[in-house]
Amino acid sequence: MLRKRKLESNIIGIGKNKDEKQALNEALGYLPIQSLIDSNTTVTIIANLVNLNPPNKAVVVGGETLRELIRFAKSKNPKRLVVAGGAGGANTLDVLKSNGYDVILNQEQVEFIDLNFGDYFDLELDHPIVKSTKVNNIIKESDVIISFTQLKIHEEATMSASIKNMALSIPPAEIHGYPKKSLGIHEDLHGFIYAVAKVVPIDLAIVSLSPAMIGTGPSKGVPIHSEMLVAGLDAVAVDTICARILGFRPQAINYLYRLIKDGIGQSNFDNIDIKGVKLIEAEKAFSKLAYGTEFSVDE
Repeated sequence: MLRKRKLESNIIGIGKNKDEKQALNEALGYLPIQSLIDSNTTVTIIANLVNLNPPNKAVVVGGETLRELIRFAKSKNPKRLVVAGGAGGANTLDVLKSNGYDVILNQEQVEFIDLNFGDYFDLELDHPIVKSTKVNNIIKESDVIISFTQLKIHEEATMSASIKNMALSIPPAEIHGYPKKSLGIHEDLHGFIYAVAKVVPIDLAIVSLSPAMIGTGPSKGVPIHSEMLVAGLDAVAVDTICARILGFRPQAINYLYRLIKDGIGQSNFDNIDIKGVKLIEAEKAFSKLAYGTEFSVDE
Protein backbone atom coordinates (compact mmCIF):
# COMPACT_ATOMS: atom_id res chain seq x y z
CA MET A 1 0.00 0.00 0.00
CA LEU A 2 1.26 3.50 -0.79
CA ARG A 3 0.41 4.65 2.75
CA LYS A 4 -2.18 4.13 5.47
CA ARG A 5 -5.48 5.98 5.47
CA LYS A 6 -5.17 9.32 7.23
CA LEU A 7 -7.97 8.56 9.73
CA GLU A 8 -9.93 5.51 10.84
CA SER A 9 -13.61 5.70 11.77
CA ASN A 10 -16.67 3.44 11.68
CA ILE A 11 -19.02 6.42 11.32
CA ILE A 12 -20.92 6.86 8.06
CA GLY A 13 -23.05 9.93 7.37
CA ILE A 14 -26.14 9.87 5.16
CA GLY A 15 -27.38 13.36 4.34
CA LYS A 16 -30.74 14.09 2.72
CA ASN A 17 -31.64 17.40 1.12
CA LYS A 18 -33.11 18.59 -2.18
CA ASP A 19 -29.96 20.68 -2.55
CA GLU A 20 -27.09 18.24 -3.17
CA LYS A 21 -24.64 20.73 -1.65
CA GLN A 22 -26.56 20.69 1.62
CA ALA A 23 -26.80 16.89 1.58
CA LEU A 24 -23.00 16.91 1.30
CA ASN A 25 -22.64 19.28 4.24
CA GLU A 26 -25.05 17.21 6.33
CA ALA A 27 -23.17 13.98 5.62
CA LEU A 28 -19.76 15.55 6.31
CA GLY A 29 -21.11 17.07 9.50
CA TYR A 30 -21.60 13.61 11.00
CA LEU A 31 -17.97 12.59 10.44
CA PRO A 32 -14.95 13.03 12.77
CA ILE A 33 -12.89 14.84 10.13
CA GLN A 34 -11.55 17.79 12.09
CA SER A 35 -7.97 16.52 11.75
CA LEU A 36 -8.25 15.12 8.22
CA ILE A 37 -6.74 18.20 6.54
CA ASP A 38 -4.25 20.74 7.87
CA SER A 39 -1.58 23.11 6.58
CA ASN A 40 0.83 20.22 5.93
CA THR A 41 -1.62 18.23 3.82
CA THR A 42 -1.72 17.69 0.07
CA VAL A 43 -5.34 16.91 -0.81
CA THR A 44 -6.55 15.40 -4.08
CA ILE A 45 -10.25 15.25 -4.94
CA ILE A 46 -10.79 12.53 -7.55
CA ALA A 47 -14.06 13.53 -9.19
CA ASN A 48 -16.08 11.30 -11.52
CA LEU A 49 -15.61 13.00 -14.91
CA VAL A 50 -16.13 9.92 -17.07
CA ASN A 51 -17.53 11.53 -20.23
CA LEU A 52 -19.47 14.42 -21.76
CA ASN A 53 -22.90 13.50 -20.36
CA PRO A 54 -24.32 16.07 -17.91
CA PRO A 55 -24.69 15.70 -14.12
CA ASN A 56 -28.51 15.53 -14.25
CA LYS A 57 -28.17 12.18 -16.04
CA ALA A 58 -26.19 10.78 -13.04
CA VAL A 59 -23.11 10.29 -15.21
CA VAL A 60 -20.72 12.87 -13.71
CA VAL A 61 -20.62 14.84 -10.47
CA GLY A 62 -22.61 17.99 -9.85
CA GLY A 63 -20.55 21.10 -10.47
CA GLU A 64 -21.85 23.18 -7.58
CA THR A 65 -21.44 20.26 -5.18
CA LEU A 66 -17.86 19.88 -6.39
CA ARG A 67 -17.44 23.60 -5.66
CA GLU A 68 -18.81 23.05 -2.14
CA LEU A 69 -16.37 20.19 -1.59
CA ILE A 70 -13.49 22.35 -2.82
CA ARG A 71 -14.52 25.08 -0.41
CA PHE A 72 -14.70 22.60 2.45
CA ALA A 73 -11.13 21.48 1.72
CA LYS A 74 -9.90 25.07 1.24
CA SER A 75 -11.34 26.05 4.62
CA LYS A 76 -8.81 23.69 6.23
CA ASN A 77 -5.90 25.57 4.64
CA PRO A 78 -4.16 22.61 2.96
CA LYS A 79 -0.60 22.89 1.71
CA ARG A 80 -1.84 21.91 -1.75
CA LEU A 81 -5.33 21.24 -3.12
CA VAL A 82 -5.87 19.43 -6.41
CA VAL A 83 -8.97 18.37 -8.28
CA ALA A 84 -8.17 15.41 -10.54
CA GLY A 85 -10.03 13.34 -13.09
CA GLY A 86 -9.30 10.83 -15.79
CA ALA A 87 -12.15 10.51 -18.27
CA GLY A 88 -12.57 7.17 -20.01
CA GLY A 89 -15.08 8.19 -22.64
CA ALA A 90 -13.75 11.56 -23.80
CA ASN A 91 -10.89 14.00 -23.44
CA THR A 92 -10.92 15.10 -19.80
CA LEU A 93 -10.51 18.79 -20.68
CA ASP A 94 -13.54 18.55 -22.98
CA VAL A 95 -15.51 17.11 -20.05
CA LEU A 96 -14.44 20.08 -17.93
CA LYS A 97 -15.61 22.56 -20.55
CA SER A 98 -18.86 20.79 -21.47
CA ASN A 99 -20.21 20.93 -17.92
CA GLY A 100 -18.65 24.18 -16.71
CA TYR A 101 -16.19 22.59 -14.32
CA ASP A 102 -13.43 24.66 -15.87
CA VAL A 103 -15.22 27.85 -14.80
CA ILE A 104 -15.66 26.55 -11.26
CA LEU A 105 -12.01 25.53 -10.99
CA ASN A 106 -10.94 28.95 -12.26
CA GLN A 107 -13.26 30.82 -9.90
CA GLU A 108 -12.10 28.74 -6.93
CA GLN A 109 -8.46 29.09 -8.04
CA VAL A 110 -7.81 25.38 -7.57
CA GLU A 111 -5.27 23.28 -9.44
CA PHE A 112 -6.52 20.60 -11.85
CA ILE A 113 -4.60 17.49 -12.92
CA ASP A 114 -5.67 15.26 -15.80
CA LEU A 115 -4.93 11.75 -14.59
CA ASN A 116 -4.81 10.50 -18.17
CA PHE A 117 -1.33 12.00 -18.52
CA GLY A 118 1.98 12.11 -16.58
CA ASP A 119 4.41 12.69 -14.99
CA TYR A 120 4.07 9.08 -13.84
CA PHE A 121 5.28 6.53 -11.34
CA ASP A 122 4.88 2.76 -11.64
CA LEU A 123 2.12 1.29 -9.47
CA GLU A 124 2.60 -2.46 -8.85
CA LEU A 125 -0.66 -4.45 -8.80
CA ASP A 126 -1.73 -7.92 -7.74
CA HIS A 127 -3.58 -8.57 -11.01
CA PRO A 128 -3.10 -11.46 -13.46
CA ILE A 129 -3.11 -9.24 -16.57
CA VAL A 130 -2.27 -5.67 -15.56
CA LYS A 131 0.63 -6.38 -13.21
CA SER A 132 1.55 -2.70 -13.04
CA THR A 133 0.40 0.57 -14.49
CA LYS A 134 1.74 4.09 -14.88
CA VAL A 135 -0.11 6.48 -12.55
CA ASN A 136 0.17 10.27 -12.27
CA ASN A 137 2.60 11.30 -9.52
CA ILE A 138 -0.12 13.21 -7.65
CA ILE A 139 -1.50 9.90 -6.36
CA LYS A 140 1.79 9.17 -4.61
CA GLU A 141 2.22 12.76 -3.45
CA SER A 142 -1.23 13.04 -1.86
CA ASP A 143 -1.67 12.84 1.91
CA VAL A 144 -5.46 12.73 1.54
CA ILE A 145 -7.43 11.31 -1.39
CA ILE A 146 -11.12 12.14 -1.60
CA SER A 147 -13.24 10.09 -4.01
CA PHE A 148 -16.38 11.95 -5.15
CA THR A 149 -18.84 10.28 -7.49
CA GLN A 150 -22.46 9.45 -8.26
CA LEU A 151 -23.83 6.01 -7.40
CA LYS A 152 -24.56 3.78 -10.40
CA ILE A 153 -25.55 0.27 -11.33
CA HIS A 154 -22.76 -0.62 -13.76
CA GLU A 155 -22.83 -3.00 -16.73
CA GLU A 156 -19.41 -4.52 -15.88
CA ALA A 157 -18.56 -3.55 -12.31
CA THR A 158 -22.11 -4.27 -11.00
CA MET A 159 -21.89 -1.06 -8.98
CA SER A 160 -19.89 2.11 -9.40
CA ALA A 161 -19.31 3.98 -6.16
CA SER A 162 -16.29 5.45 -4.38
CA ILE A 163 -13.85 2.56 -4.91
CA LYS A 164 -14.58 2.00 -8.58
CA ASN A 165 -14.43 5.75 -9.24
CA MET A 166 -10.92 5.96 -7.84
CA ALA A 167 -9.66 2.75 -9.43
CA LEU A 168 -10.82 3.62 -12.96
CA SER A 169 -9.91 7.31 -12.80
CA ILE A 170 -6.20 6.84 -12.15
CA PRO A 171 -5.02 4.51 -14.99
CA PRO A 172 -4.05 6.92 -17.80
CA ALA A 173 -5.99 6.76 -21.06
CA GLU A 174 -2.81 7.98 -22.75
CA ILE A 175 -1.52 4.45 -22.12
CA HIS A 176 -4.63 2.29 -21.68
CA GLY A 177 -6.68 3.94 -24.45
CA TYR A 178 -10.24 5.21 -24.44
CA PRO A 179 -12.21 3.75 -22.67
CA LYS A 180 -9.13 2.26 -20.94
CA LYS A 181 -9.53 -1.20 -22.49
CA SER A 182 -6.34 -1.57 -24.53
CA LEU A 183 -4.09 -3.29 -21.96
CA GLY A 184 -6.43 -5.67 -20.16
CA ILE A 185 -8.19 -3.73 -17.40
CA HIS A 186 -11.62 -4.82 -18.61
CA GLU A 187 -10.62 -8.45 -19.12
CA ASP A 188 -10.77 -8.73 -15.33
CA LEU A 189 -12.34 -5.49 -14.24
CA HIS A 190 -13.31 -6.61 -10.73
CA GLY A 191 -9.81 -7.92 -10.20
CA PHE A 192 -8.33 -4.62 -11.34
CA ILE A 193 -10.54 -2.52 -9.05
CA TYR A 194 -9.67 -4.83 -6.15
CA ALA A 195 -5.94 -4.65 -6.92
CA VAL A 196 -5.90 -0.85 -7.08
CA ALA A 197 -8.00 -0.45 -3.91
CA LYS A 198 -5.55 -2.67 -2.02
CA VAL A 199 -2.67 -0.27 -2.63
CA VAL A 200 -4.24 3.20 -3.08
CA PRO A 201 -6.14 4.37 0.02
CA ILE A 202 -9.28 6.50 -0.10
CA ASP A 203 -9.30 8.81 2.91
CA LEU A 204 -12.78 10.25 2.40
CA ALA A 205 -15.42 8.53 0.27
CA ILE A 206 -18.35 10.62 -0.98
CA VAL A 207 -21.13 9.04 -3.04
CA SER A 208 -24.11 11.08 -4.17
CA LEU A 209 -27.50 9.55 -4.91
CA SER A 210 -28.88 12.84 -6.19
CA PRO A 211 -28.99 11.63 -8.80
CA ALA A 212 -27.99 7.98 -8.84
CA MET A 213 -28.24 5.70 -11.87
CA ILE A 214 -30.20 2.47 -12.25
CA GLY A 215 -30.60 0.33 -15.35
CA THR A 216 -27.17 0.12 -16.91
CA GLY A 217 -24.25 2.42 -16.21
CA PRO A 218 -21.93 4.12 -16.56
CA SER A 219 -23.89 6.26 -19.04
CA LYS A 220 -27.01 4.59 -20.40
CA GLY A 221 -29.14 4.19 -17.28
CA VAL A 222 -31.99 6.11 -15.67
CA PRO A 223 -31.26 8.90 -13.16
CA ILE A 224 -33.00 8.67 -9.78
CA HIS A 225 -33.05 11.89 -7.75
CA SER A 226 -33.22 10.57 -4.20
CA GLU A 227 -31.81 13.70 -2.48
CA MET A 228 -29.35 11.53 -0.49
CA LEU A 229 -25.57 11.46 -0.18
CA VAL A 230 -23.36 8.97 1.68
CA ALA A 231 -19.93 9.85 3.10
CA GLY A 232 -17.35 8.22 5.35
CA LEU A 233 -13.69 7.64 6.10
CA ASP A 234 -13.97 3.92 5.26
CA ALA A 235 -14.64 3.52 1.53
CA VAL A 236 -15.52 -0.17 1.90
CA ALA A 237 -18.18 0.68 4.49
CA VAL A 238 -19.53 3.54 2.34
CA ASP A 239 -19.74 1.29 -0.72
CA THR A 240 -21.32 -1.51 1.31
CA ILE A 241 -24.11 0.87 2.33
CA CYS A 242 -24.47 2.10 -1.25
CA ALA A 243 -24.78 -1.49 -2.43
CA ARG A 244 -27.57 -2.11 0.06
CA ILE A 245 -29.46 0.96 -1.15
CA LEU A 246 -29.27 -0.46 -4.69
CA GLY A 247 -30.55 -3.83 -3.40
CA PHE A 248 -27.24 -5.74 -3.27
CA ARG A 249 -25.37 -7.48 -0.53
CA PRO A 250 -21.59 -6.99 -0.83
CA GLN A 251 -21.19 -10.59 -2.04
CA ALA A 252 -22.91 -9.48 -5.26
CA ILE A 253 -20.07 -7.06 -6.05
CA ASN A 254 -16.97 -9.15 -6.53
CA TYR A 255 -14.30 -6.51 -5.95
CA LEU A 256 -16.05 -5.27 -2.80
CA TYR A 257 -16.44 -8.81 -1.44
CA ARG A 258 -12.74 -9.54 -2.06
CA LEU A 259 -11.68 -6.39 -0.23
CA ILE A 260 -13.91 -7.32 2.70
CA LYS A 261 -12.47 -10.85 2.82
CA ASP A 262 -8.99 -9.30 2.96
CA GLY A 263 -10.01 -7.18 5.95
CA ILE A 264 -9.77 -3.91 4.04
CA GLY A 265 -12.64 -1.92 5.45
CA GLN A 266 -15.78 -2.70 7.40
CA SER A 267 -18.94 -4.40 6.13
CA ASN A 268 -20.52 -5.69 9.34
CA PHE A 269 -23.40 -3.38 10.21
CA ASP A 270 -22.95 -4.17 13.90
CA ASN A 271 -19.62 -2.33 13.56
CA ILE A 272 -20.80 0.59 11.38
CA ASP A 273 -22.31 3.65 13.06
CA ILE A 274 -24.72 5.22 10.55
CA LYS A 275 -25.66 8.82 11.29
CA GLY A 276 -28.45 10.79 9.65
CA VAL A 277 -30.90 8.83 7.51
CA LYS A 278 -31.37 5.27 8.79
CA LEU A 279 -30.27 2.62 6.32
CA ILE A 280 -33.64 0.88 6.07
CA GLU A 281 -35.29 4.27 5.44
CA ALA A 282 -32.75 5.04 2.72
CA GLU A 283 -33.35 1.64 1.08
CA LYS A 284 -37.11 2.08 1.12
CA ALA A 285 -37.05 5.67 -0.11
CA PHE A 286 -34.69 4.83 -2.98
CA SER A 287 -36.57 1.69 -4.06
CA LYS A 288 -39.87 3.59 -4.03
CA LEU A 289 -38.44 6.22 -6.37
CA ALA A 290 -36.63 3.72 -8.58
CA TYR A 291 -39.14 0.90 -8.84
CA GLY A 292 -42.44 2.20 -7.49
CA THR A 293 -42.45 -0.03 -4.40
CA GLU A 294 -40.62 0.01 -1.10
CA PHE A 295 -38.21 -2.75 -0.17
CA SER A 296 -35.02 -3.33 1.75
CA VAL A 297 -32.47 -6.13 1.62
CA ASP A 298 -33.25 -7.49 5.10
CA GLU A 299 -37.06 -7.47 4.84
